[in-house]
Amino acid sequence: MGLVCSGASARLSANGLREMTVNFSRDELVALLVKAGELEVIGGDQSETDSYFDTEHFRFHGPGGFETDYDGLTDYFKSVRAAFDDRSIRRGIIVVEGNYVACQTWIEGRFVHEFTHSPAGPLPPNGERVIWDLSNIFRFDDKGRIFEEWVRTDYRSFLRQLGAEGR
Repeated sequence: MGLVCSGASARLSANGLREMTVNFSRDELVALLVKAGELEVIGGDQSETDSYFDTEHFRFHGPGGFETDYDGLTDYFKSVRAAFDDRSIRRGIIVVEGNYVACQTWIEGRFVHEFTHSPAGPLPPNGERVIWDLSNIFRFDDKGRIFEEWVRTDYRSFLRQLGAEGR
């Protein structure tokens, strides 16, 4: 990752052992989030992408009660990269509170190949430019890795753009 945290402190745990707590600044957490998103959406070396996540304990909480782990998230973004060309991701308002980061996110791409992981199941391409409009909350661990994510989105609008309105 190549990012140095802004501070660390030690405290005694309930069992009397010394634990290290790492404190990342707002700017450091935002930089980690932006890079992780770019790697997932645009693509890159998988081991580099993995370094931004707690791959063993990561939990994803999506719309409609959808839950998955890091492998599920990785499979989803593989399907996005396979189905959409000219992909981009951008962040809007970003709020940081402790190790939580909340933000607006827009992911865009041209729908040119089958989308195997759409909310309605596999869908054929329609050639249109699609924009995901998301609200995210991320929780980071003491190592600066994404540990948990909650997502809200308007699936009705998303499915309409995919050509699957009413599904």
